[in-house]
Amino acid sequence: MIEQVAAAFERKDYHTAAKLLKILLEESPDNPWVQFYLARLHEVSKKYDHAEKVYRQLLRSTTITKILTQARQGLQRLQEIEQEARQRAIIEATTEPSNTELGVLVLEPLTNELKAQLAPKFAQIFQLDNYTARLTLPSRGWKLYRTGQIGELKFYGMQLQQAGIPCFWSTIATIGQIRVFQVNNFVESAANTTVLCRNSANQIGSLTFKWSEVKARVLGLLPIFEQVVDVDAKRKLERKTKTQDYAQFCDLHLPGRGCILRIADKSYEFQKGLEITPQVSQNTLRINWNSLLEWLDQQLPQIKVWSDFTPFAETILDQTEMLGNIQSHIHLFRRDKTNWDPAFHLYSGLVFSHVTPNRDRDN
Repeated sequence: MIEQVAAAFERKDYHTAAKLLKILLEESPDNPWVQFYLARLHEVSKKYDHAEKVYRQLLRSTTITKILTQARQGLQRLQEIEQEARQRAIIEATTEPSNTELGVLVLEPLTNELKAQLAPKFAQIFQLDNYTARLTLPSRGWKLYRTGQIGELKFYGMQLQQAGIPCFWSTIATIGQIRVFQVNNFVESAANTTVLCRNSANQIGSLTFKWSEVKARVLGLLPIFEQVVDVDAKRKLERKTKTQDYAQFCDLHLPGRGCILRIADKSYEFQKGLEITPQVSQNTLRINWNSLLEWLDQQLPQIKVWSDFTPFAETILDQTEMLGNIQSHIHLFRRDKTNWDPAFHLYSGLVFSHVTPNRDRDN
């Protein structure tokens, strides 16, 4: 009867092949040839997941050379079908002008147990081997995985989410729409809190808000580089760029107003405005900054603090083209530009647009 099944497939009479296979599956379900033609029937019926499962089972369970060869060919056909479908879907996803905007796809952290469980699904989506997939999935903090057209990133992001892999995506334009005010100092803090601040045009003014409007805090350390003279291994003098100090930043997110209040230790006027800590002559910048953060802790005890900026930044500093599209709103004296500045604004902006409540999201 197997010959009859083969003949039916040869003439593409799949109805007859299905009837014959039904009988054979009852009589000898473990016969490798029966299983092979069952996989072929699944394939022509476009039940690709079932076909792949049977083909792979045959590769593990049979030693018949002809079946092994044809099972591998079947898997190759399925892979080509999947790739063609993916390309069609990506083309469709990027036809609208709004879907061609530059964006980012960010992976969220997983436990080691979940990484092991979800790595095969991640590997299948991005055509990777399982080992590479497991190394790619983050276990601490966010990881920027891809940049490109937002339509394509959304397509992959939806596949990841359907597979149970947490991720999100955003356009760079969305980050650029967030208004940023540089805080000079807090003027008062009661039922309403007022800050003296500067806008993007460096115009000074004040902004009054309630602490309940603050939905997130983001902390970040930005390196400050200096040219130094050093002695190399051959005892020759050479100039090097080294990290000499760090600037500390704290962003307060007010999503209801579509803005971020950015506080920096190098520019905050500790001697003016509201007296947050007793002003003593021995107070250092570090003491003043830590006192300010402690005071903010008291005002915002329930608000999550996002402080994983550094590991996030270290994975994206080579993305010069993408980061070059981001206005950093960081005002540090620098002899040369650095990707650390736009990286911090991207991190804070992603928290603002993806996590912070009361905010429309791209996804």
